[in-house]
Amino acid sequence: MNVSEPIVRRKLSDEVFLRLKRLIVSGELQPGDEMPSERELMERFGVGRPAIREAMQALANMGLVAISHGERAKVLQLTAQSIFRQVDVAAKIMLSSSADSLEHLKSARIFFERGMVRDAAAKATEDDVAQLRATLDEQRSHLGNAEAFIAADMRFHSQIATISGNPIYVAVSEAMLGWLKEYHTDMLIWTGKEKFTLTEHEEIIERIAAHDPEGAEQAMIRHLERSRALYSIAAPQP
Repeated sequence: MNVSEPIVRRKLSDEVFLRLKRLIVSGELQPGDEMPSERELMERFGVGRPAIREAMQALANMGLVAISHGERAKVLQLTAQSIFRQVDVAAKIMLSSSADSLEHLKSARIFFERGMVRDAAAKATEDDVAQLRATLDEQRSHLGNAEAFIAADMRFHSQIATISGNPIYVAVSEAMLGWLKEYHTDMLIWTGKEKFTLTEHEEIIERIAAHDPEGAEQAMIRHLERSRALYSIAAPQP
């Protein structure tokens, strides 16, 4: 550090934020614990209520605490899903502002899912395969209902991620699917492409059930390359 650098005076709320974050990071406050009351914190740090509230809101914005009206804030359990939720809005804004970003996301999803389905084909149990078949049957029953059909489609891919036993796979899968859903074309249900989806999902299940990683990967690539045109920045969902 350069000793000649000017000393930067922190806002009181920034200092309170750092001290509160330290309590969580150190483990002094555990997930599920209530944060000290505003009055306790005011006395402890010698600051006013606005600094406490601003610091607490900053913690909430980071997903470290949950604030409920009339109750003390509670420390949250950090998960891969909760971390991705923190960037959800920013990711959607980035995608909406650039067609290139959407194409990059589609390509990243294919790269990710081809490895994920190989893992699923190696590890899937009979119960895992039965759950995938049940979701496919549900999806088939939703022909004519685009919203329910797409929801079942997303669940199918999330179930494949779950087979790995890796919660980060699940979080990444759910995040990508959620971001892409904003750009799913309204024409899906009227163009007959949903029937291609069902056939492709069935082939993926058969390759997973046969514990055929290579075949499962190729089936997934065919499915995602064919369906990538269904996501368009020209028609985002409101």
